[in-house]
Amino acid sequence: MTTAAKPKSLLTLTNLVSFGLLLFVPLAVWAEHAEWDPLVVFAVSAIAIVPLAMWLSTATEEVAVVTGPSIGGLLNAVFGNATELIIAVVALKAGLVGVVKASITGSLLANLLLVMGLSMLVGGIKYKEQEFASIIARINGSTMTLAVTALVLPALLIQTSQVVAPETIEHLSVTVAVVLLVVYILTLVFSLKTHSYLYDVGVEDLEIDPAADEHAEKPNLWLWVGVLLTATLGVAFVSEIFVAALEEATATLGFTELFSGVILVPLVGGAAEYLTAVRVAAKNNMDLAVSISMGSSLLVALLIVPVLVLVGQAIGQPMDLNFNLFEVVAVIIAVALVNLISLDGRSNWLEGVLLLATFVILGTAFYFHPV
Repeated sequence: MTTAAKPKSLLTLTNLVSFGLLLFVPLAVWAEHAEWDPLVVFAVSAIAIVPLAMWLSTATEEVAVVTGPSIGGLLNAVFGNATELIIAVVALKAGLVGVVKASITGSLLANLLLVMGLSMLVGGIKYKEQEFASIIARINGSTMTLAVTALVLPALLIQTSQVVAPETIEHLSVTVAVVLLVVYILTLVFSLKTHSYLYDVGVEDLEIDPAADEHAEKPNLWLWVGVLLTATLGVAFVSEIFVAALEEATATLGFTELFSGVILVPLVGGAAEYLTAVRVAAKNNMDLAVSISMGSSLLVALLIVPVLVLVGQAIGQPMDLNFNLFEVVAVIIAVALVNLISLDGRSNWLEGVLLLATFVILGTAFYFHPV
């Protein structure tokens, strides 16, 4: 959990870029309507999701500035990975359960290995060694261990039993989902109330120069609430187009459902947040970079996963926690490596390279995985 960021101007460079990329939203709608090649529709809609996700993230931060740290922290907790959740729900509704499960694995791997690895590499090139709050890394690491245990159990149950009824896996998944949601609520109480002082990582303004910042006014609450709602609806709408083109487009590229879910879908859903983490690391704010990386992983494991399980039950899609054993092992490797590297509260460029190398190796393995 991070503290609320300072207000940003609508005319920052990042926002100007996102304004420009918004042109891909109507282009994606037109591409689907005109029945363009699925690969083109897939690419255009994927690009269109990125600026919408950027505005959703920016709007959440701006609303948080006005509402204060407690409500702001809660908003960040709920909307932090809203894009990934929306894409996953749309895919689940379309019956792409395998893609949804793979995207969960991919989100965890991308946040833990790709995002943290890039952050440590970029920050380490500019600064010989960077420091961050090791206690937060330890707390997040312990919580991630619980989440991994939740993912491992159903797979182990099937592997160690000769006959397991589908109802058994379903009941186990629902029980675990409820437990994870309770743990998530308790982590919010811990980070926002009882131990909030541990999470004051000092979010710094990356866009506004100091002179302008002195005269900065609080953002217009209703304007940014409107942007938040519009961006959320936009992501949901474009995600329908993205998911509809996903299967045929990835088949054209020769990608399996597993690889598409693990690599492509998380990169589209989390691109905006990934860029933020790397940017703050380059500003020597490794506390915030680590918070974004590990916090997003926890949000996926403790909120998105159980929500998808319960939504799947509600809409009649067989979403459970019976993940591919290879996916489970990959997540275990990622969590173990990140916990090992983050224990001392220091980072350098070589540790970033190690995390990125692990991500590339796992990604290559998923590419050649036959399932």
